Amino acid sequence: MPQHHLATPDAYFVQEGEDRYVPTRHVQGAWRATEQHVAPLAGLLAHAVETHNPRPGLQLARLHYEILGVIALAPTQVRVSTIRRGRTIELVEATASIEGREVVSARGWRLAAVDTSAVAGTDLPSLPDPQSWPVWDGTQTWTGGYIGSLEFRVDPQRRPGQGRMWLRSPIALLDGMPVGPVAAYAMFVDTANGVAVRADPTHWAFPNVDLHIDLWREPVPGWVGFDTQVTFGPTGLGLTSSVLHDIEGPVGRAQQMLTVRPFRDLT
Repeated sequence: MPQHHLATPDAYFVQEGEDRYVPTRHVQGAWRATEQHVAPLAGLLAHAVETHNPRPGLQLARLHYEILGVIALAPTQVRVSTIRRGRTIELVEATASIEGREVVSARGWRLAAVDTSAVAGTDLPSLPDPQSWPVWDGTQTWTGGYIGSLEFRVDPQRRPGQGRMWLRSPIALLDGMPVGPVAAYAMFVDTANGVAVRADPTHWAFPNVDLHIDLWREPVPGWVGFDTQVTFGPTGLGLTSSVLHDIEGPVGRAQQMLTVRPFRDLT
């Protein structure tokens, strides 16, 4: 793609107008240099959902993304609307389009914020401190500007199909604009599919066709942690499942359905 199509600041997107966003080099995908990585775009759609007619007393609890096709590394339009309005439960939809074609849709459930601290808890263990794990160079496995924008800390016991990892980035989602805590966290969650690769990505392609994020509390921006398992079936299907963490402990779960095929067949 010609370089003049890309914005240059140290952010993943630059907003131009009310609903148009220009990706920077940091959005470049891991499978092809001419595509966007889903992760920053998922953050952008989460931001659209979070900021659309915000309602005091409601919190964004679930995000489900459908990846509708190739996401070109090009200016992106985002439309957002309320699908179901309610006093304690609300559903909001945001859709990203490139050159008039829808590429990713996201639906987010906003649920009532109620004091449940008296019964709050989980049996899921926390991940070790990020600084206790060694640095990992993600560009040795994956290409693209998005992966190059991240700092990784990896569990030394990681193995194909199962692993734990922390990541973070100094790059803002939007140039010169603050974003909410869920968008600041959700912008990294799609990376889970690269945490514990089961097969060499130079020989096998296993992109996800969706992304499902469930949160049981508001995440703390900063380090994003994954405890991930990847399963491949015998007929081209796969599933990446992750427990999500922030620096305070487990915060939710993510799941991605994969289409598995020889790399040459990726379309």
